[in-house]
Amino acid sequence: MIYLDNAATSWPKPPEVIKAMADVLGHAGGNPGRSGHALSIKAARVMYDTREDIARFFNSGNPQRVIFTTNATHAINIVLRGLLKPGDRVVVTSMEHNAVMRPLRYLQKRGVEVYVVACHESGLINVADIEKTLNTKTRLVVVNHASNVAGTILPIADIAPVAHRAGALLMADTAQTAGILPLDMAGTGIDLLAFTGHKGLLGPPGIGGLVIGDRIDTGQIEPLILGGTGSQSEKEIQPEYLPDKFESGTPNIVGIAGLQAGLKWISKRGIEAIRSHEKEITGILIDNLRDIAGIRLYGTLDPALSTAILSITMDNKTVSEVGLTLDEEFGIMSRVGLHCAPAAHRTIGSFPEGTIRLAPGVFTSKEDIYRVIQAIKEAGKS
Repeated sequence: MIYLDNAATSWPKPPEVIKAMADVLGHAGGNPGRSGHALSIKAARVMYDTREDIARFFNSGNPQRVIFTTNATHAINIVLRGLLKPGDRVVVTSMEHNAVMRPLRYLQKRGVEVYVVACHESGLINVADIEKTLNTKTRLVVVNHASNVAGTILPIADIAPVAHRAGALLMADTAQTAGILPLDMAGTGIDLLAFTGHKGLLGPPGIGGLVIGDRIDTGQIEPLILGGTGSQSEKEIQPEYLPDKFESGTPNIVGIAGLQAGLKWISKRGIEAIRSHEKEITGILIDNLRDIAGIRLYGTLDPALSTAILSITMDNKTVSEVGLTLDEEFGIMSRVGLHCAPAAHRTIGSFPEGTIRLAPGVFTSKEDIYRVIQAIKEAGKS
C-alpha cells in the first residue's frame, strides 16, 4: 500500500503520537479546568503546555491567544462569523477551500461584501491585484497559504503589509502548510492563523486551533459557541477573557496530547528536513510525469513554489476511473474529484470533474514515488 492522501489526513502517525494519546487517557483523563483533583490538574497541564508549544511553533507570543478548536474549518468560522458585520468587505483569493467560501457566501447574503481576487491558472497570485481591491471598508483579507488542490504557495509575507496599509487584518488558512513550511506570525504579519492538527502537524483528527495575534482586539470577535468553560461558573454570561471566551465545552484533551506529540516529533526531525524531503519526492513525481502523452499536470510544476501536492488528469479517462484503478490494482491511495474547493478547480481549469490528487508526505519514500510513476503509466495504457 502506498498512501498518497496526506493533503486530506496524514498517515501514518508517528508512534509517539499514538502513545501520547493512550497515556493521557490512562494517566491524565480528568476534565481540565473543571475540578481540582489530580487527574484534572494533569489534563490541564497537558493543555497549557501544548498552548505554549503552539505559540512557540508559530512565533505568536501569548499562549493564552491559542484557541483550541476541532479543526481549521471551526477556527475559520470563529473569525468569519465572529468578526465580520454587514457592510464590511472581505477579500479572498480564487484558490480558497469551502471552509472559507461557504461561510462567506452565507455572510454575503447578510450584507458582508465578498471580493474574490483571481489567481493565475497555476494558482499563483499577483499581490498588486489584491492591493487594488482594498478600500476603507475592507475588514479582512483571507489567504489560503497553500492550495489543497494544486499545492501552490501564496506569498503571505508580501500580502500582510498590503493588507495592513489598508487597515485590514490578515487571516492565513494554514491547513496545508502547518508542519510543512516554517510559519512565523510575528515575522510575516499574520494576524489570525487557522490550523488543523491531522495533516502536516501529524496529530489526530478532531483537533485544530486559531492563533490570535497580539494586535487583534478580541472584544471585536463574537464567540461562535457559548457554554460552560469551567470558569466564572457563578455567571450565566460568557467570559470575555482568553482562551475561555472561545472554548466552551469539554476540550479534546486526547487530541491535544496527540497534537503536542506531533509538534515535538516535527521539532526533533526539523521542519527544514521535512520540507526538503517533500520537495525532492514531488520533484521526482513532476519530472517523470510531465512529458507523458495523455497526462496533464496542474499547478506551478515547481516544488519550490508548492507543497507536496500534484493534481493530474488523463485523456479519455475519468478521474474516478483512474483513482479506482490506482487503488484496486496498485494499492495506491489518492483522492479524486473537487476536493471541497470548486473555486480552486475553476481557477486551474479542472472544473467540474476535478483531478486525481497525489499527496505524498514525510513518510513517503523515493521508492514509493517510483512505483507510483510506473503505476500511472500502466493505468494510462489500460
